[in-house]
Amino acid sequence: MQLEDYFDFLQPDDIRIKGHRIGIEHVLYEHIYRSQTPEEIAKIFDTLTLEQVYATILYYLRNKQQVSEYLTNWLEHARKSREENVRQHADWYERMGRFKAEGKTRQKQQVE
Repeated sequence: MQLEDYFDFLQPDDIRIKGHRIGIEHVLYEHIYRSQTPEEIAKIFDTLTLEQVYATILYYLRNKQQVSEYLTNWLEHARKSREENVRQHADWYERMGRFKAEGKTRQKQQVE
């Protein structure tokens, strides 16, 4: 089996783990940015095998420059999408911010 056999290359910006809707970016984000071990990642994504997690990390290590660019583009897209979502739903985010602050205040008062 070739390493690439573990993945479905749907588009240049959409690489998924074969048989799953999980993109490699999700596994690699946990590993690179959250310092999760392969075993911890397999628990987070419990439909993936440990072998699939290791294959994803190995694919990254063998194609570091290309996959790093892939991840950078994914993170930038996520940032822009979040900003647009906040802009479109500003009222909702404001209400949720107040609700969260009130909850923290209530929690603090209960402790005192």
